[in-house]
Amino acid sequence: MDILTVLPSHFGYAIFTYLYSWIMLGYLAVKVGGARKKYDVKYPTMYSDKEQVFNCIQRAHQNTLEVYSQWLVFQTIAALVYPLSASVLGAIWVTSRFSYAWGYYTGDPSKRMYGAYGYIGYFGVIFLSISVALQLLGVF
Repeated sequence: MDILTVLPSHFGYAIFTYLYSWIMLGYLAVKVGGARKKYDVKYPTMYSDKEQVFNCIQRAHQNTLEVYSQWLVFQTIAALVYPLSASVLGAIWVTSRFSYAWGYYTGDPSKRMYGAYGYIGYFGVIFLSISVALQLLGVF
């Protein structure tokens, strides 16, 4: 069985969304690495007792990693049936993680809420995944 005949024709957009998320994670990781040097926070120390800005940069990355695996699962389930909608919602979520991080990077944790619009993308793929599950169960 050829994978190209099994996946929906627009699943390529979902793949580009995954690649976009990979770029976002790399960017956040590089920012943490740079902050480690700037604020002299050595590995394996996760947080600084002295540098609040470092902690904000670290948390932006860590929080994204904490939710990333869940997002990947729901993004994939949704994209298997609704590839275009899932890709748009995924792009919204990934873009919001940049906004979230840039707000956090100010050193004022409340500014991380600049990325709150990402819940549209996050909950959107969850709702689409629920729809897929209900369809598989024959509910509708």
